[in-house]
Amino acid sequence: MTVDQIPSVADRRGSAPAAGPAISRPRTSIATRRHRAFYMFASPWIIGFALLTIAPMAYALWLSFTTFDGISPRWHYVGFGNYRELFSDAQTWKSLGRTGLFAITSVPLSIIAGLGLAVLVNRPLRARGLFRTLLYLPAVVPPVGAGIAFKQLFDQNSGAANGVLNLFGIDALGWLADPYARYVLIMTVLWTAGNIMIISLAGLQDIPRELLEAARIDGASAWRSFRSITVPLLSPVLLFQTVTGVIASVQTIMPLLLAPDPTPAGITALPQSNYLYMMHVFAEYFAFGRYGYASALLWVLFVLILVATGLIFKATSGVVFYNVDPEAKK
Repeated sequence: MTVDQIPSVADRRGSAPAAGPAISRPRTSIATRRHRAFYMFASPWIIGFALLTIAPMAYALWLSFTTFDGISPRWHYVGFGNYRELFSDAQTWKSLGRTGLFAITSVPLSIIAGLGLAVLVNRPLRARGLFRTLLYLPAVVPPVGAGIAFKQLFDQNSGAANGVLNLFGIDALGWLADPYARYVLIMTVLWTAGNIMIISLAGLQDIPRELLEAARIDGASAWRSFRSITVPLLSPVLLFQTVTGVIASVQTIMPLLLAPDPTPAGITALPQSNYLYMMHVFAEYFAFGRYGYASALLWVLFVLILVATGLIFKATSGVVFYNVDPEAKK
């Protein structure tokens, strides 16, 4: 057999089938895959936000145009009737004024207290970590627990506060009644200054030490360095604390936790100094069963918070220092 007559490997195994047309598969771009991954991981939050925030807000907006009382099926659409009544309600304006005064008083005090604690625990002290932990612990106490503790502490008959006063021959005071109830309420805000301390401490540790050393070499005092270097560099942190503090103060429910009778029936017996806007909303909802009117109150509060936040940003636009321009285009 000659070489030409030797069958090839392909002839022994059979001829290879003819290749068919190539199947073209669309390639997914990297950007598309990233978008899909983002929405996949963010979908639990998006669904929760839609169901637990957007839907209740929309429902409350619808209620604000009705006379719904939460029980009876006989409700009526009144349009802007609840809002017209709201703006002519003297109790609404008084509670709103008390809330504004409380925010103006409590927010600066809590920021100053938190910043002072942050400056203190930022120094090279022994057991510095222990001090930070102890100062932060009150902030993790649930508001209900803190309210009960303060209620017991300032009880007129058996409270520790009056016990201390008795040691100095001072008669017992009605701390949870006017005119002292507002001071107890402010103390509950200062009780949680550990939150502000932690945020301020992070801001302090982000300040370059070279700037403080240069100021010290130039002869600047500690107060001058704090006022001219520390505070300007902390201004974004202080702005954040101001905005969140105002929002939290106008929504506080602590007066209810300090009330002698924290029930719908006892809400109207609150000290007038502690009858804030949210207490008025609570009374309209649960004491009087006016769900439509109370929903209108909440929506007005929502708009007022947006306006107050915008005014704060506008007023501080020229005094807040950013290491990176927040308006810079990427």
